[in-house]
Amino acid sequence: MSKLIVASVSPGTSVQDIGRFGAQRFGLVPSGAVDRLAMATANALLGNPLFAATIELGPLNSVFTAKGGAVRIALAGALRPVEMAGTPVAVNTTVTLADGESLNIGVARTGSFGYLAIEGGVRGTPMFGSLAVNARAGLGSPYPRPLQAGDELLVPAAGATTEKRIDLPAPIEGQIRVVMGPQDDEFAQECKDLFLGSEWKISATSDRMGYRLEGPAIKHLHGHNIVSDGTVNGSIQVPGNGQPIVLMPDRGTSGGYPKIATVISADLGRFGQMQPGLPFRFKAITMAEAQTAYRAYAELLQSLPGRVHDSNILMLDIKALLQANVAGVAIDATDDATWQTAATDNGQ
Repeated sequence: MSKLIVASVSPGTSVQDIGRFGAQRFGLVPSGAVDRLAMATANALLGNPLFAATIELGPLNSVFTAKGGAVRIALAGALRPVEMAGTPVAVNTTVTLADGESLNIGVARTGSFGYLAIEGGVRGTPMFGSLAVNARAGLGSPYPRPLQAGDELLVPAAGATTEKRIDLPAPIEGQIRVVMGPQDDEFAQECKDLFLGSEWKISATSDRMGYRLEGPAIKHLHGHNIVSDGTVNGSIQVPGNGQPIVLMPDRGTSGGYPKIATVISADLGRFGQMQPGLPFRFKAITMAEAQTAYRAYAELLQSLPGRVHDSNILMLDIKALLQANVAGVAIDATDDATWQTAATDNGQ
């Protein structure tokens, strides 16, 4: 066994998989990755099960070091600068860290979360069938909390294989699609039009429990309290201040605020990757359209292993390159003993 040592880590970094399901009626929080497609992409690159546990990286810098043997990893999700031993590493490819080498992961340039998968998966003891961390509930493994500097993850030693890359389709862009309801009748039509017609931003106070939105206040017809009922990832609650909250994987399993709409499952990942302060809009679609979008999303997930290929990216040794003489023999243009020698020998 090898180890992956957490040398330094971005806030909001934790172990996440598909989450824990089947007991939400008892109040068991599901948790799991914010962006399942990115998590599955990293796993597919390494031949892991698509929804195996990975390290969900926050948006700031992190450094991981291999110890006790080589460790093979893959990084997907938010685009960011990454390097190993001074050599740039591309997102959506695999790389092998030799014993003692470090992977330096920079600040996310686009998106918020990255997914660091390890060949053979993260090792831990499942809690209610999952390693997914929910710090508020004290759930998760190998640490029931966000990762900290000094943490050690036991991992399988890297296998001898060619590094891989993956071909992904162009990401979906544009408005975040929602299905209205289930309590949209708690809002006047002009308020629903305001919700769909306005520009919104994600607040910097957001977290994995809920993304708070900044925009116009959405008023209720009959007050902001309803009989508590079930929630799902993507439920958009409207509390008393009229500022919507989009529920995320660490949400509670029930809530007592009216839900004006629900982000469709196919758009949850790209919504979760949106950086605070950037404007966006919602678009209402029908249930049938949401189901069609989800089928396309599910087909993309299942196609990931077939999109993996041997990498043709040449990893350059920058230090060796700087020390090498790549120009050949240097000629001094002011010294005719060098640049005229060949001509003289030929009698010219």
